[in-house]
Amino acid sequence: MTVRAYQLVDTAPGSEISILETKLSAIKGTRMVDAVTGPHDIICLVEVGELADLAAYQNAVHNVKGVTRTMTCVVLQG
Repeated sequence: MTVRAYQLVDTAPGSEISILETKLSAIKGTRMVDAVTGPHDIICLVEVGELADLAAYQNAVHNVKGVTRTMTCVVLQG
């Protein structure tokens, strides 16, 4: 079973978004990374094998220096 989700990422003030995009892109399971306007700074499209892998993905994102908070939206249909 493949689990797909959108990871909404908030960053610390003054963070270099392009560097964060590169670091997030390197995390296993990342399919797309976009810097966006609005309440969040970056949105990642994630595809992993199962929910446990999604938890590991979230931990990896939180270990990236400059990431302050995330919100995960799991895809139910699509």
